[in-house]
Amino acid sequence: MKDFSGKVLFLDRADINTDEIIAAKYLTEITREALGPHLFEDLELDGFRGQEDIADKSVIIARANFGCGSSREHAPWALEVNGIHLVVAESFARIFRQNMFNCGMLAVELPAVIIDRLFQDYAHPETTVKTNLKQQIFKISAGDQTEEIQFSLPEFARVLVESGGWLEYADSRY
Repeated sequence: MKDFSGKVLFLDRADINTDEIIAAKYLTEITREALGPHLFEDLELDGFRGQEDIADKSVIIARANFGCGSSREHAPWALEVNGIHLVVAESFARIFRQNMFNCGMLAVELPAVIIDRLFQDYAHPETTVKTNLKQQIFKISAGDQTEEIQFSLPEFARVLVESGGWLEYADSRY
């Protein structure tokens, strides 16, 4: 199972689409690793410095409708090869969210009021999240400030994530 803890990259925008996560021109790459340097290459967001901001992050917190656009699984792959295994947002495009679970990654929805508060209170480069998947709790910390946030996953999504993704789940059962 992947690690769902680490430093947080805050992307303060709704409707970040799969073309912004990984541009279509890279979909001909034959390895996941080749996608890595191009993560968020076309993302337009004030203050965002691309690979410099991504470098040591393993969690993303974003606004609503993350992963909208086309249904490519290259978008979760590009996150994965950059060490990002958890995205927390108000909502996700349905297919993107399922692709995350199929890759053994977490896509967690939290209410807008909580997402707003996270941006207000924790949007700092050194903010970290520790995830307890069994108890479905995040512990978010920035300096002296720490809090726990409960989340929920559909049961089958949790099983896929715990298995490491769809392929691992199927291999262990069929």
